[in-house]
Amino acid sequence: MATGNINVTAENIFPIIKKFLYSDHEIFLRELISNATDATLKLKHLSTLGEVKGDIGNPIIEVIVDKEKKEIRIIDQGVGMTGEEVEKYINQVAFSGAEEFVEKYKDTETGIIGHFGLGFYSSFMVAGKVEIFTKSFAKDSKAVRWECDGSPQYTLEETDRTKRGTEIVLHIDDDSTEFLEDAKITELLNKYNKFMPIPIKFGTRTETLPLADDAPKDAKAEEITVDNIVNNPNPAWTKSPTDLKDGDYKAFYRELYPMQFEEPLFNIHLNVDYPFNLTGILYFPVLKNNIDPQKDRIQLYQNQVFVTDNVEGIVPDFLQMLRGVIDSPDIPLNVSRSYLQADGAVKKIASYITRKVADKLISLFKNDRKAFEEKWDDIKIIIEYGMLSEEKFFEKSDKFALYPTVDKQYFTFSELEEKIKPIQTDKDDKLVILYASDEKAQHSYIDAAKEKGYEVLLLDSPIVSHFIQKLEGSKENIQFVRVDSDHIDNLIKKDEDKISKLSDKEKETLKPIIEKVIPKETYTVQLEAMDSKANPFIITQPEFMRRMKEMQATGGGGMMGMGNFPEMYNLVINTNNDLVGEILNTKTKKKQDRLIQQAFDLAKLSQGLLQGEELTNFIKRSFQMVK
Repeated sequence: MATGNINVTAENIFPIIKKFLYSDHEIFLRELISNATDATLKLKHLSTLGEVKGDIGNPIIEVIVDKEKKEIRIIDQGVGMTGEEVEKYINQVAFSGAEEFVEKYKDTETGIIGHFGLGFYSSFMVAGKVEIFTKSFAKDSKAVRWECDGSPQYTLEETDRTKRGTEIVLHIDDDSTEFLEDAKITELLNKYNKFMPIPIKFGTRTETLPLADDAPKDAKAEEITVDNIVNNPNPAWTKSPTDLKDGDYKAFYRELYPMQFEEPLFNIHLNVDYPFNLTGILYFPVLKNNIDPQKDRIQLYQNQVFVTDNVEGIVPDFLQMLRGVIDSPDIPLNVSRSYLQADGAVKKIASYITRKVADKLISLFKNDRKAFEEKWDDIKIIIEYGMLSEEKFFEKSDKFALYPTVDKQYFTFSELEEKIKPIQTDKDDKLVILYASDEKAQHSYIDAAKEKGYEVLLLDSPIVSHFIQKLEGSKENIQFVRVDSDHIDNLIKKDEDKISKLSDKEKETLKPIIEKVIPKETYTVQLEAMDSKANPFIITQPEFMRRMKEMQATGGGGMMGMGNFPEMYNLVINTNNDLVGEILNTKTKKKQDRLIQQAFDLAKLSQGLLQGEELTNFIKRSFQMVK
């Protein structure tokens, strides 16, 4: 028997591990199973190279919980360790067995997870004492037992174990007994080890064998006890896309997100091995205008070991609304494997994912435009966000980004430009693109624009103000204008001027009369000569002011403090409408004020601005006027 001190750079590594190195105590199981997986993958690889003699069988990993003894056992049938290897890999914490193995066999195909020198010591977060029983695959090697109670002192001695592999026994602390519950272990295995490449057994389960076709009617089905394998060692992302059908991708989506009942719209299979290694499957879910990326997020794996569902820095912001899996051994992790370290490889990975998504969207658009248009409402928020935040994605977006009209027509930007240029170019040769954000609320304005023969886009995503600002800054000589930002004749200014029925003197008389009735702090009165059929009073909100407020409300981009500004509107008075002439020529002030208030309330009603007491008074007044 040998005793000694563990070779660590700190005076005592265990308090550091418990308090600082690992934020979640539960990851001890992930680390130990990852080590067991490494050991098994090593064995398989050495067997293919002929360095392991005989048949290695089908090795599995087993987790056993003994609640009475307060023990958890993690057992593998991998390469095992000699006493010398235990000295090196367990007692000299600075080394990593997986790291050295990969270095030695780096020119051959391995699937070693890697960098678990400290991973083993996470077991002391939950255990007061840890034992290792291990026997190497090497011929004539002797089995050894290692024990440590959480201090730098350890015991190492020979033991009578005969089976190849390693068994780790955790003697669970009193403050960690939650991990002795089967339900808790099942939860952790499902969270971290669901797709590990080696089968993991946790207990047994009962299966009912199907009856033979010719079995008697009163025959009873036989029940057998089988190993309860908790993981899928061959998930879809590890397979070639040519081996998968659409149904396989959908089945894997349900495996990832069992509480998601809507099918994904489509998927993107990632597979690259140069200049970095990355595999995965990303799904476009049905989102509509929901931009909350917190639910059912993309899962990050490293060689099939779950790391995190916080993929910030690896996946561009706009794609974090997607779902699926990304697996890469080239993503650098700290020793707790819980937080990512930004570096050049990560940036290349983010760029690659962006390009793959753009290429997939181009392909879908080209291959079946009609189907792409039908999906547009569900994917537009991701695409618009991407156009805003990623310049390379924006550059490619002209090939697939769509601009829908209120009449359910879909144009690319070049198609839209060609369609509206003849009629929607103003006197300064600027192309004016009209849009609505709410078909019902802005119906009268949309209707007025359509009567002029104008196309009106429907842009109703939460980030529309940022989006059109980006387009105006990137495209030449265009301007987006919401249909309710001014009366129709001012939206696209032409050279022709309308003649007012009212003289300048009459206008000077009328304006203060209206201003006395209208609240000045919210409304600015403007007198305009419009079509006589147009409404007498029209409420508009200046494009710039409204857009800046919207941008401020959805995360910057506007002027500081704009979000706190009071709502400001223009009240446009149509001097060619007969009612306006009647208001001017009414002799009694009471009737004049009532006509102004009624016309003003009707204008507010058309904009959804008439509420509460004002709406009640309007209804009463309207009934009195029709008596």
